[in-house]
Amino acid sequence: MTSPGLIDVHAHFVTDSYVSAARSAGIEHPDGMPGWPTWTVEQHLDLMERAGIEKSYLSVSSPGVHFGDDAAARALAREVNTFGTQVRTEHPQRFGHFASLPLPDIEGSLAEAARALDDLGADGVAVETNHHGMYLGDPRLEPLWEDLDRRRAVVFVHPTSPPHADDLALNRPRPMLEFLFDTARAASDLLFRGVITRHSRIRWILTHGGGVLPLLADRMELFRTLLGGGGPEGAASVVEQLSHLWYDMAGTPFPRQIPALDAVFGTERLLYGSDYCWTPADAALAQAASVDSAVQPSATDTWRDLTSRNALRLFATDAG
Repeated sequence: MTSPGLIDVHAHFVTDSYVSAARSAGIEHPDGMPGWPTWTVEQHLDLMERAGIEKSYLSVSSPGVHFGDDAAARALAREVNTFGTQVRTEHPQRFGHFASLPLPDIEGSLAEAARALDDLGADGVAVETNHHGMYLGDPRLEPLWEDLDRRRAVVFVHPTSPPHADDLALNRPRPMLEFLFDTARAASDLLFRGVITRHSRIRWILTHGGGVLPLLADRMELFRTLLGGGGPEGAASVVEQLSHLWYDMAGTPFPRQIPALDAVFGTERLLYGSDYCWTPADAALAQAASVDSAVQPSATDTWRDLTSRNALRLFATDAG
């Protein structure tokens, strides 16, 4: 294994029963993609060895576990979280797990978060940028954020298709563009509704270098100055608030995405992400190679060093 080993905070799994449940709900082409990936522990470990990944934190990707029925979503969340826990238990040095929540079912999500974090020992929870049109600043989510803030939880925010995606995406896969815009939309909702300042102990992770956030942060600040919002009176600027979130480099980090992120938010909270298994193994390997071949952060520090060091801080119990 290449040294130092990467710590991958953006890695996914699927199970046969999960895919079957999604297909039963009519989801054959999730988010406009050609179809569903396959996944096994053995395939993932092989990818990790080849890419030099020491540990992967697994989560269920978009479209999540809620396909329209609260009771079915609760049962599916329990099932995939139990499975993820089993994988982590069998390979504790190689895998972590972010638990799925049956959002937009608030009551069910509170119960499953407690089960996952208290009973299963999950490393955090995974949510989507919106849940059937409910964005993360929605006041109905306050009880969940209050609970996760009390726990100082890691909340992994994965993008999904926005409402009316069929009209917006121009018949192209939504991960190409819409995921990056929905990440910014969700982050702006967290910021302008004051969730970031109100629940400052939550450790939010945004994906794909923050999507288009680095390009929009100054524009958001302009509108915050003109129209207000973004937290209580005297709240920090947009850039300052967003600089306290964590960002992974899944996707196409170099040569442009991560330098753009660095220019706005810095790299003190930058993490590695592969996006495997939704990113095929060959593409995940090419992405890891691009990280190693890019201009490194300094003469004495590599992207592997920096992101792994940041991940250790993120998962420390006293992380701020």
